[in-house]
Parts: sequence; structure tokens; C-alpha cells
Amino acid sequence: MLATLLAVDGPDTVALTPVTKAGLADWLAARSPAVASWVKAVGFTGEAGSTVFLPGPDGAVAHVLAGVSAVDDLWAFADLPSSLPAGSYRIDAALDARAATRAALGWALGSYRFSRYKKPPEKGFANLVWPAEADRGEVERAATATWLVRDLVNTPACDMGPAELAQAAQDLAAEFDAAVEVIVGPDLLDRDYPAVHAVGRASPREPRLVDLRWGNPDHPKVTIVGKGVCFDTGGLDLKPSSGMLMMKKDMGGAAHALALGRMIMMAGLPVRLRVLVPAVENVVSGDSFKPLDVLKTRKGLTVEVGNTDAEGRLILCDALAEADSEKPELLIDFATLTGAARVALGPDLPALMSNDDKLASDLTEAGSAVDDPMWRLPLWAPYRKGLDSKVADINNVTTNGFAGAITAGLFLQEFVSKNTPWAHLDTYAWNGSARPGRPEGGEALGLRAAYAVIAKRFG
Repeated sequence: MLATLLAVDGPDTVALTPVTKAGLADWLAARSPAVASWVKAVGFTGEAGSTVFLPGPDGAVAHVLAGVSAVDDLWAFADLPSSLPAGSYRIDAALDARAATRAALGWALGSYRFSRYKKPPEKGFANLVWPAEADRGEVERAATATWLVRDLVNTPACDMGPAELAQAAQDLAAEFDAAVEVIVGPDLLDRDYPAVHAVGRASPREPRLVDLRWGNPDHPKVTIVGKGVCFDTGGLDLKPSSGMLMMKKDMGGAAHALALGRMIMMAGLPVRLRVLVPAVENVVSGDSFKPLDVLKTRKGLTVEVGNTDAEGRLILCDALAEADSEKPELLIDFATLTGAARVALGPDLPALMSNDDKLASDLTEAGSAVDDPMWRLPLWAPYRKGLDSKVADINNVTTNGFAGAITAGLFLQEFVSKNTPWAHLDTYAWNGSARPGRPEGGEALGLRAAYAVIAKRFG
């Protein structure tokens, strides 16, 4: 399934040895004087990210040394698929299962390229022979799900509107024999998703709700919700051009939800999976919802619109209310929800909020274990009064501007029962600059950690 990971060794496969700065001297001591002299002559010190090519008797590359900080670092090998000459390589080192799996996953993640709109590159990626102890299933699940997030987020809004996002869900359902229903346009009102309709009705690309189901109905219910704002102008509270520039990625939560669903279905976990994606564009027209409008919601609560640019929580509230109605054993939502989360935690750390301390602890521990970190913020109850409205049950924003990520989480919490274990991940879904295995552009953040928790609880 992964094109740059090869099942078998070949006669032209080049040995690739990972070495640390501390371990280089010992490695050289066991080599011939000629090899040791060559490595020293070219200035190779084992610095992480550096490589040196060792020639064979015929002058061709016979061996590669790759500097790593540690052999079990997820990103230790991630730059090599693009930096090494095209060809096949095998890791010439004894790796345990954890290190071998991480090496293969890092290689796979480093082999991603978004080239939908460009001519095929002349240089392909270097290939890696599967490390003997690697868990192929784990690597393939994580890599293909991450690629799905990246592909969906990187696709511009002209080709990734509500219909195209729904089609991605339908394609996923077809691959795994899942059932999927898509509720479109005015049918959202008939089926009682009024907030989703209100946010998306201004666009000629009709809003919709995607509802994917898979698994045995007798198994524990796991429901994933993802914010699918395919482009966000801010609505009538219009964003400046600088704030609108990156808004093709505002459906990143939906991309994560579909990708997590993919991992669950690929693994065949014994759960009753449901994925809900409200998919809209928040644009400006004569039919735009307006500041201080009062919207009905699926739960029956009314919401005063303090700001039309806080639209993500409005579409999520309908989806969360529906998700909660089935009383799932676990409910997780993903959303590129607030700039406040990025101010607090930066681009790499999703903000985690949860009504369940054990779930929050499991997610943060899993994030550390699989190098997919997140950071918990409190659902600080005293801040809830900032969402009070004089004319409706709740406002979608506060007026003081403080604790924006937390108050967004508090708003969503109103639509989830206290006894439903729920986690909200406010994620950036983007790499602002390239690093090994993490090219600039769309990115999965919190995805592998969420899967690890689900697999541990229900697998």
C-alpha cells in the first residue's frame, strides 16, 4: 500500500546505518582504517540529519551513514526519502519493534508530496525495505490517514467545497463498506439541523451534514465529529484579507474526523463507529446570517450570534447534539476552532478540553507516547457566564475577548450531556514551515493519539 516501503530486499539495495554522535566512534572502531579515514575526511560527526556515502570497490554507493538523535525517534529517518538519491535502502541496525515501526512510519510520512496541481517531479522518493520488526498495519493506518488529512486540507476551496468534502466521506465509506447519508440544503431544516443550514445557506454550494456509520450495532459506540467549514470569509463580520488567506484549511477538523474513522475501520476495531461532518461555506450574500440573529439549534437551545466569524461552533453544536443523542461510550470532536488556541499553544499543540478527566489523561499520555502531543486547557466554569445572552439561551461569543479557546469549548459543552465522555480538540491542522516528515501545508495533529486511546479502550 505504501509505495516507498518495499516488501523484499534486492541486489541493488544499499545498507543504511543510523548512528548517533555518541555512538560514531564505536562504529568507526569496528571499520577498516580506510572507511574511518573517509568518514573523518568528509567531516561527518553523526549530527542528526546529516548523511555520508561510503563508496564500494567500483565507486558506487555501497553504504550510507545517517546521523540520528536516537534510533527510535519518529522523525530520525523522515528526511531521507527526499534527501537520498533514488533507489532502495535497508536499515542496517538491530531495531526492536517500536524503533522499527517508528522508522517505517517516519519514512512513510516523509514520502508525502501534494502534487495535484503541479507537473510530476523528476526525482522520486528513495525506497526503504520494510524493517523486519515493523508493525505494518500500524504504519499503514497512520500514514494513509495522515496523507488523507494532508490531501483534504491542502486542496483549495475551489475544489474542496461541501459537496467535495461529502464525496471524500462517500469514497471512504465505499472503501470500507460503511453506510453514509448526506443531508443537503433545505433538507437540513426538515431534518432539524437549523444551525448548520443558517451558517451555510448564503453560499451557492449548499450546506450539508455527512453521517457515516460502520461496525456492529452491538459494539460500543464511538462517535467522531469534525468541523467542515470549507472556506470561511468570516461572514458579515468579514475577516481581513490576511485572516482569510489560509481559510481553505478551516475544514481541517472534518479531515481529522474522516482520517480517524479510516484508522478505526482499517484496524477493524470492535466498535460501532459514527462520523458526523457538518460541511458548509461561510460566505457573504443577501442570505447571510447576521450579527445578533437568534438561531435555533438541534438541541432546542437558542443562540444569539455575537459574531458571524465564530461559525464553527454553530455547525458543531447541531452535530454534537445529534452525536450525544445516542449516548456514545466516547465522543471526540476535531475543529480548527480558535485563534486563541494558537496564541496560547502555537501551531504544534492542539488544545484539548474534556468533561472527563480520565479521557483527558489518556489522550495526553497517548500523545506523549506516540509523538503526537496535545495540551489540556480547563473548561473553567466561571467563564461560562460570559456567554450569557439577554435575548437567547446562549451567545456564541463573549464580549471581553478573554480565554477564547476555553469559552468556545464551554459553548460546545452545552450541547453534550455530562455523562457522555467527550473530548474537544482545537487543532491548527497546518505546518507553517517544512521539517523532516512534516512538509509545509496541511497536517494531522492529535490524530494518532486519539486512535491510540480508542484502540486501547475498545480494541
